[in-house]
Amino acid sequence: MNKNNSTDSENNLKSKGRVLVALSGGVDSSVALYLLQEQGYEVIGAHMKLWDFSEVGGEMKKDGRCCTLESIDDCRSLCAKIGVPFYVLNFVDRFREEVIENFVSEYRAGRTPNPCVVCNTRMKWESFLKRARELGCDYMATGHYATIKRYEETGRYYLIPGEDVTRDQSYALWGLSQDALAHTLLPVGEMEKSEVRRQAHAHDVRTADKPESREICFITDNNYHRFLREWEQKRGRDFEGGDIVNEEGEKIGQHKGVSFYTLGQRKGLGIYYRQPVYVKKIDTANNQIVVSGADGLHECDLDVSEINWMAIDRPTEPFKASVKIRYLHKAAEATITPVDENTVRVTFASKQRAVTPGQSAVFYRDKVVLGGGVISKVG
Repeated sequence: MNKNNSTDSENNLKSKGRVLVALSGGVDSSVALYLLQEQGYEVIGAHMKLWDFSEVGGEMKKDGRCCTLESIDDCRSLCAKIGVPFYVLNFVDRFREEVIENFVSEYRAGRTPNPCVVCNTRMKWESFLKRARELGCDYMATGHYATIKRYEETGRYYLIPGEDVTRDQSYALWGLSQDALAHTLLPVGEMEKSEVRRQAHAHDVRTADKPESREICFITDNNYHRFLREWEQKRGRDFEGGDIVNEEGEKIGQHKGVSFYTLGQRKGLGIYYRQPVYVKKIDTANNQIVVSGADGLHECDLDVSEINWMAIDRPTEPFKASVKIRYLHKAAEATITPVDENTVRVTFASKQRAVTPGQSAVFYRDKVVLGGGVISKVG
């Protein structure tokens, strides 16, 4: 009888499948590991080593970011405690090429990138998922606040925003393919952050009260000006200063390089003017920063390129959706008009502040992510 029970238990475990869990060292992914094991999955923990402190420089802050020795030690300790395998996966070279170099080149081009979107798409759901398959895993899992559901009527996997609206990370996951969604588990997606921490305390997870970081992981001191300058100087490249001008083209100051500015910025311009001014446009062709009053920052129209459609096929006719243009932006109603195979025109019902090229625009309807892309043109 005991032998049969043991066999049944093993069969149930196999029926659930094997999962490679992406552990950051934070509380969310730690709880994800516990939950999946309790649900009957065979779990394996893995930490992605994405960058080296010696290369990115700065001053390390103890704020829960990944890839530090402290985070790796927390992951290793967690896996040892519950008796599951643990790996450190070295993706430093690819991360440098796919994420950091993209980050730098986008700023040089006068755009404001979102490296987390690139990392999620190209590192977590390409490199990590590939490694999961190499390890014989059926799924990969993360501690992201979002959920995935398959709809029988369409056969598609839909990405749904996280239950905790203060933590929802669906905005950063618009680049995932149907194959990636089909092989991903997000066990904390329907939980509130407070419940995740409660679960962590219940399981005596040593990272239960670890602070979280919402900053760019590889900019260790959160000073992207310092990072850009040092990164480029190491490669024999520098930044050229130029003029700050108003909307009439009148020179009113000097900038230190267009890469150090972003749309909507007010602080750090280093100019005194008759009224408060904000960055309205980054003109790389003329090496100028164009500023305006607050009223000049609002736009209705933008182009979005590099589109990935998730819940629908590529549309051929205009349709309405709610659109987010920043992580903390409240989704606003807009009309989406196809331009070509990879670009759509977004027209908001009301003007939005500081629409920024390089950031993501993500389309929602009925709490489902329809798709998303990169803002390529404003106005």
